[in-house]
Amino acid sequence: MKQLNDILEGIGSTLLLLARAARYVGTLPRQFGRFVEQCYVIGYTTMPIVAVLSFFIGSVLALESGYAAENLGPKQFIGLLVGLSMARELGPMMTAVLLAGRVGSAITAELASMKVYQEVDALETMNIPPARILVLPRLAAILVMMPVLGIVADLVGWFGGAIIAKYTHFISIEPEAYFATMRQFMDFGDVGNGLFKGEIFGFVVVLVCCNIGLSTRGGPREIGASVTKAVVTSLILILVLDFIVSKALMK
Repeated sequence: MKQLNDILEGIGSTLLLLARAARYVGTLPRQFGRFVEQCYVIGYTTMPIVAVLSFFIGSVLALESGYAAENLGPKQFIGLLVGLSMARELGPMMTAVLLAGRVGSAITAELASMKVYQEVDALETMNIPPARILVLPRLAAILVMMPVLGIVADLVGWFGGAIIAKYTHFISIEPEAYFATMRQFMDFGDVGNGLFKGEIFGFVVVLVCCNIGLSTRGGPREIGASVTKAVVTSLILILVLDFIVSKALMK
């Protein structure tokens, strides 16, 4: 029963934080510097890791599908398999997982430290709402940068698959044929669905991490506990939302 109460309390406090942050949307132009800083932290510094991971995910997809196609079917559909898998599923989900592990943990640690050392209380004493300067710029930045990270993940994953498909001896598909199959059977809706899922994943991860960080109570030891809780909660929510959103987009 206590666990259920904790879950409901967490959902309620997260929604209240979102509502408080939404009240200050009109102040975002005056916080352009903070917004740009968060875009850099969330997007630019995460992009190399996303690119490396996506390259090897696309490579493994091409390798495994080529191995299966050697005995089961035509190899020309490897491009379609890699393209759809990266665009609709693996691209947005793995980008969100990286975001939770790298950005989400950093956000939680920073806000939890500010809460434990009473910096958040000092802001409230000065009549500066934490939701306005600590939460809103991060939520705005993730909405802008998540599609960029998603597109990078898709493109790098596709090219990783193309390289493996060409230079693996039991596949040996030219990049022209690989991408021709992708263009023939995929449309922008497949990519758009993946980017939409990524927006939801990223927004929820940042919002949950902000809420857990600002809800930290106790001493310095609780900072680590909050970071662990934020990352685990984010990963669970990504998987749950992945199923729900995928099911809704297939209707």
